[in-house]
Amino acid sequence: QEVVSEESEEESNGVNLMEFSDEILLHILSYVPCTDLVLNVRRTCRKLATLCLDKSLTHTVLLQKDYKVNKDKVKQLMRDIGKEIYQLNMAGCYWLPSSTIDHVTRCKNLVKLNLSGCHVTSLRLSKMLSTLQHLRSLAIDVNPGFDASQLSSECKATLSRVSELKQTLYTPSYGVVPCCTSLEKLLLYFEILDRSREGFMLSGQLMVGESNVPHYQNLRIFYARLAPGYVNQEVVRLYLAVLSDRTPENLHAFLISAPGSFAETGATKNLLDSMARNVRLDALQLPKAWINGSGLLQHLKFNNPFYFSFSRCTLSGGHLIQRVINGGKDLKSLTSLNLSGCVHCLAPESLFRKAEDDIDSSILESLVVSCCNLRHLNLSAAHHHSSESLGNHLCQLLSRLKHLLSLALPVCSITDVAASVEKPPTTPNLVPQTFGRKVRIGIQTYPRNLGDQANQKIESSVFWALMGSLRFLETLEIIGSSFSSAMPRNEPAIRNSLPPCVRAQSVGDSEVAAISQLTYLQSLTLAQLPNILTGSGLVNIGLQCQHLRTLSLANLGMMGKVVYMSALMDMLKHCKCLRDLRLEQPYFCAGAQFFQALSHCSSLQRLCIVSRSGTLQSDAVMSFMASCLEVIMCHMFMGEPVTVCRNLQQSIVRSFQAERPALNVVIFPLLHEDLTEVIRDVPMRHLDEITLFKSRVAEEPPNLWW
Repeated sequence: QEVVSEESEEESNGVNLMEFSDEILLHILSYVPCTDLVLNVRRTCRKLATLCLDKSLTHTVLLQKDYKVNKDKVKQLMRDIGKEIYQLNMAGCYWLPSSTIDHVTRCKNLVKLNLSGCHVTSLRLSKMLSTLQHLRSLAIDVNPGFDASQLSSECKATLSRVSELKQTLYTPSYGVVPCCTSLEKLLLYFEILDRSREGFMLSGQLMVGESNVPHYQNLRIFYARLAPGYVNQEVVRLYLAVLSDRTPENLHAFLISAPGSFAETGATKNLLDSMARNVRLDALQLPKAWINGSGLLQHLKFNNPFYFSFSRCTLSGGHLIQRVINGGKDLKSLTSLNLSGCVHCLAPESLFRKAEDDIDSSILESLVVSCCNLRHLNLSAAHHHSSESLGNHLCQLLSRLKHLLSLALPVCSITDVAASVEKPPTTPNLVPQTFGRKVRIGIQTYPRNLGDQANQKIESSVFWALMGSLRFLETLEIIGSSFSSAMPRNEPAIRNSLPPCVRAQSVGDSEVAAISQLTYLQSLTLAQLPNILTGSGLVNIGLQCQHLRTLSLANLGMMGKVVYMSALMDMLKHCKCLRDLRLEQPYFCAGAQFFQALSHCSSLQRLCIVSRSGTLQSDAVMSFMASCLEVIMCHMFMGEPVTVCRNLQQSIVRSFQAERPALNVVIFPLLHEDLTEVIRDVPMRHLDEITLFKSRVAEEPPNLWW
């Protein structure tokens, strides 16, 4: 009786979830995937049955990263709440069969629909859109075989009312653009390959029957992102040809992201001249060949700009200040700036300057003062060397940007000038960049905590102070200015890499430890940090950065061996929120100890390992996949033979595909000649977000799509 009375007393003093107000419960339920709310949670009690169908929870349904959803769940979800859904995001649901799209017709009141990455044929698209009369925003893929002539008149009527369109092209086509006569926002992603699977060269000419031209008269935002390849350039020129004839009066954002060389033509020059005369822009991004050597920026007019990208341009700091920032005048509206690969952007002129020369701190200071509300800044892929002037170090100036949420810097820019004179450090601790001393297995070779290695010199460094001042930073990239991934997009794997910058030779464990001050850090990229000796700073990050979701490490320390393996394994034991892990390092050994440590990352969903001459243990991989139930992507490009890779890939698929519908496994030799053919079958979501290495800070304007 005493035990029973004690239990009843505890229950009376405890908190019953159902006693919370509806407002609090709705806020809690908003973090639960909609499929779980409708199909599971609402069946628990009457109160939750009512709350789970509240309009605030059913108005917008996000399935884009609900990797457990399958065709039957989507069917039941649409049947139960289809009429209550106004916004539906199924982007990247590559594992769902195309027949799943048929159930979207139940959502009669849809206003926004995102089907990027889904399998949709012309006929299915026509049938679905014919029933969605309220649709105003649409995102789709255009795949080989798409035929606009199969779209019904009812479908075209729906498209004529669409004002926002995002279209990913895998074949030369206008897609549904000519049908969208009320377009205000147009986003185009060109992913067309130059060669077919059979090896035939593709043409940039549009398919027969696509003579209709787009309607741009109401366009406000034009965005085009091109994957490498000649065909993509030819097709985007056809889209731009209409713009060059008549520039929309309300155009306020014009953005073209094109890798490599994309030459300017007479038509594009006419377009830019027309824009300079007739529009005032709020966002701008152009191919480097369109800006380099031209006076375009001097003539373009801006209203309240929020995004600029001059990636890979030869724009000098003098031109940047005079023509873009108007000599340091008010640019408080600018929230995102991409100067990646803009090697002279912090120098007064570029004519007689070497890329490795010191920056002009006054230019950076003008930038910081004028653009004081920057939230996203990318200065990577360049040598930004600070001079010895006190108080003018790049890190000291950037510390004034208190609103920064994401930042990308070259490794050589974060060194203290005194520690990075024109010769590398000569301390006994420096490990050569080729081969080093053997590390005894089973013995910790790094300090167990920050107190063992931190001293006044480390904590007084400019980079340490910068990390301390950017407390709310969520994304950080520290990338070597000469780093290039071993996995480029449509080319064979790179076998050799350029050596790191001389100024970067002193960047190592203490700088990594400084990052642990970023309590709210969610995404971290570290590439080509040559002076990593033990990786001790990684442990500090694992302990302090408990919100870390994405981690990408590449070419840390010497290249002959993985010197930071012990520290990495200790770090992973603390990363409970980690979802994406990408590792690129020669001679990486993915063995039992590594996967045992990785198994502590209970939230992990995607894993990518790129390693020239790397090895793996098949049994360890299978055990890891069995213990980490959330993993739906496993990409490994290493040095194992093709037979070993294929057998392991088939074993994983056979064992786990049934219970993980979104499972995507690619295990293949990194230096194999067929690598590009294997890569082309990877879902674009994984390829773009994790498998391919790139700087993602300020890559595109914030909130470009939902």
